[in-house]
Amino acid sequence: MRLYSYFRSSAAYRVRIALALKGLPYDYQPVHLLKDGGQQMQPGFRRMSPDAVVPVLEDDGHALTQSLAIIEYLDETHPEPALLPATPAERARVRALALSIACDIHPLNNLRVLKYLKKLGIDQQGRDDWYRHWVGNGLAAFERMLADSPHTGRCCHGDQPTLADLCLVPQVYNARRLKVDLSAMPTVVQVADHCAALPAFEAAHPDKQPDAE
Repeated sequence: MRLYSYFRSSAAYRVRIALALKGLPYDYQPVHLLKDGGQQMQPGFRRMSPDAVVPVLEDDGHALTQSLAIIEYLDETHPEPALLPATPAERARVRALALSIACDIHPLNNLRVLKYLKKLGIDQQGRDDWYRHWVGNGLAAFERMLADSPHTGRCCHGDQPTLADLCLVPQVYNARRLKVDLSAMPTVVQVADHCAALPAFEAAHPDKQPDAE
């Protein structure tokens, strides 16, 4: 396996956690999203990822894109430990939690959106306010989803990491890096901190990657 990754990419971070949880070795291929005009824009990479985003996972002759699709592929091809629960209702809950981050929060604050806001003439303070508004609102909703459910344990669903935790930990990492106020989200913080301390999550941390700056 080969993973095309950028150390600070939330989406790539999710996949790195999945690979670590499943104990799968892989070659790390850095794709710097800022150098050289964005290495993700180079033709060779765009042949694998037409929308020019990381991660891409090469495995068994396939170039797989989109972090959640990659994680479910890994879960199907390497079932242990399972990243989705056993029952349809539980799987739906975990997917809903994951999608609330991957589809509702992350797209509004990823690098290409922030770069376009700059292009529109919005200054750094304005871009920071944008980031904190949407991430804060999204994680506040995630807090309610966790706090109001009897299925929440030490992790988002029970006591073993699932797809939802693989999305939550990178989002909380980035929220803290951009100084989002998490004081009103105790369940989010408790779950994220518990998972982040697990060995597989620690190994996937941005600071531990070959391209970390």
